[in-house]
Amino acid sequence: MTPSSPCQKAPLPVVYLGTAEIAVPAMEAIARHPAFELRGVFSQPDRPSGRKRRMTASPVKIAALAASVPVATPEKIGEAGDQLAEWNPSIMVVFAYGQYIPRRVFEFPPLGTINLHPSLLPKYRGASPIQSAIADGETESGLSVIRVTERMDAGEILMQRRVEIGPLDTAHDMSGRFAALSADLILEALTAIRDGSAVWKPQDEAQVVECGKLSKENGWIDWRLPAQTWQNRIRAYQPWPGVSFPLSDGERVKIHAARVEAGEGAPGEVLDLGADGPLIACGEMALRLTQVQPPGKSVMSGRDFLNGHPLQCGERLGSD
Repeated sequence: MTPSSPCQKAPLPVVYLGTAEIAVPAMEAIARHPAFELRGVFSQPDRPSGRKRRMTASPVKIAALAASVPVATPEKIGEAGDQLAEWNPSIMVVFAYGQYIPRRVFEFPPLGTINLHPSLLPKYRGASPIQSAIADGETESGLSVIRVTERMDAGEILMQRRVEIGPLDTAHDMSGRFAALSADLILEALTAIRDGSAVWKPQDEAQVVECGKLSKENGWIDWRLPAQTWQNRIRAYQPWPGVSFPLSDGERVKIHAARVEAGEGAPGEVLDLGADGPLIACGEMALRLTQVQPPGKSVMSGRDFLNGHPLQCGERLGSD
């Protein structure tokens, strides 16, 4: 190993904690950069996935192994003290890891632990920041770099980058945008911390908005709500949990795209059978179902759905 020159800083030892696809680019950026030494990655254990429930490694684990970075997958990160001591990082980075990190872990590195969070904190602290922003009709979100503390997403902010949410953007779209942005932002943050130029600011507790973990029930439709609410949630809950409604035979149909149109009727009433799909009355306005997915079938246009599932004007669709 060639010794560094007196003017050249040794690479900063880093350990990364991440699991989901959104966290891959930031991990890869750290692994490639000569100013940082990615000594190891913690990720969630392999889980059953797909229809055949095959054990599948997380996207971050797969990417880390491809980059020849050691990976550990403890059931509980609090029990990984020996591995953490072996890697001995100066700082740790967390992004979409999916597990609570106890104090003894996040305080282990001398420079602490930082977290990438896809919202403009203090807004949307919690498990579903991307989906919640879209569901609430926000036109802007962002990516924040904060200190990890015992209170979830409540640490001091180092830096933030704003991201526009377009009128047709889904949670899947925004996740890809945040993933791409994270690669540059984490390098900027780590460089500032390494060089001693980092400036931290506390979050304004008066502006906090919390968001919880999503479940399938979040996407069960209630036609009594405004059409705009469901149009937002359809975008927010893609790819999961999705927005769906029951047919008379109990089958659930997932709505992949819809638009708000004028219309009045009892909530759930079929108002029109147009070329773009059925128009369904809501508590306010109506929703044109332009792309849907019946159970066991591929996504199809609203028109094709009507060909296989003939509805009648005046019919009331089921609600949850």
